Amino acid sequence: MFRKMTCLAAAALLLCGAAAQAQPARIELLTENFPPYNMAEGGKNFARDEHISGIAVDIVREMFKRAGVDYGLTLRFPWDRIYSTALQQPGYGVFVTARLPEREALFKWVGPIGPDDWVLLARADSPISLDSLADAGGYSIGAYKGDAIAEHLQGKGLQPVLALRDQENVRKLMDGSIDLWATGDPAGRYLARLEGVSGLRRVLRFESSELYLALNRQTDDETVQKLQRALDQMRAEGLIDEINKRYY
Repeated sequence: MFRKMTCLAAAALLLCGAAAQAQPARIELLTENFPPYNMAEGGKNFARDEHISGIAVDIVREMFKRAGVDYGLTLRFPWDRIYSTALQQPGYGVFVTARLPEREALFKWVGPIGPDDWVLLARADSPISLDSLADAGGYSIGAYKGDAIAEHLQGKGLQPVLALRDQENVRKLMDGSIDLWATGDPAGRYLARLEGVSGLRRVLRFESSELYLALNRQTDDETVQKLQRALDQMRAEGLIDEINKRYY
């Protein structure tokens, strides 16, 4: 009898173990203030869960709900810190971030969540005219520390003036501390409007990228596939377009 009970107990443990493995592990999602994609109430540098909103946040929430994957959501500062956390620690993900060739093997990716044109913006009264990024070498360019745009400029031999918050570049541009602001579009224009600035002039679009959710490499493939299927379904239903319309 004892032997039979032992066998039954062992079988139950195996079944429980299999069930546990079938359930995707909880993922801690990290993001930053990057309107209109991600933003905290009042523009704060720290927020959790329901106190975070934005296009990407709405998309990610629905995506995880449909996929049946448990998650936590934290917005914090600075970007390079949360990016490094998702890169190095299992069970973490970061969004939204550009999926670039040099980053491809660093994460597992779900997306795209939205577009991001890389542009140089100037004040409305600026006379600056550029045909290519190579022509920008004589100007002071502001960029966001740790961001893919800043890394791209540095890779092209430029030396952008780095800010810890992209909002700082709006002020710097308006007071003449920098000549050009390297940022994303529409994110940069949206951020400028929050700072009370409008009418910025696009001097150059030098790159385009797609924004993704980047998951730590140890995230199991089944979880990644569930999330991707959920996102694809949302796009097919027109829900992604509906979410975008809420913010524009």
